[in-house]
Amino acid sequence: MGLFTQSVEVECTPAGQPLRVHWQGREYRLAAEPVRWFERRKWWAEDVRAERARGAGMVDHEIWRLQVRLVGRGPLQTLELSHHVETGRWRLILVGDAALRQSA
Repeated sequence: MGLFTQSVEVECTPAGQPLRVHWQGREYRLAAEPVRWFERRKWWAEDVRAERARGAGMVDHEIWRLQVRLVGRGPLQTLELSHHVETGRWRLILVGDAALRQSA
């Protein structure tokens, strides 16, 4: 596994569930049901502090684990993405070994 923090483009269902990921000029499609959870961000260690009276999303990160396959071919790969709900921005944070070898 490799840790990253790289912006990626994600196409989602109307309900907000990822369908496709565009990374390094390649398109990956979901091959299994995605898994979502929330993690506490290290707000105490960041330069930008949460504003007083701000609600959900200021403390937690939405994380998705996706099983994807390169369109048209390729083995099943695992990606973990962080989604910033307020801005709609997606960041790739973890990549399985097979995806790392293909991107090299």
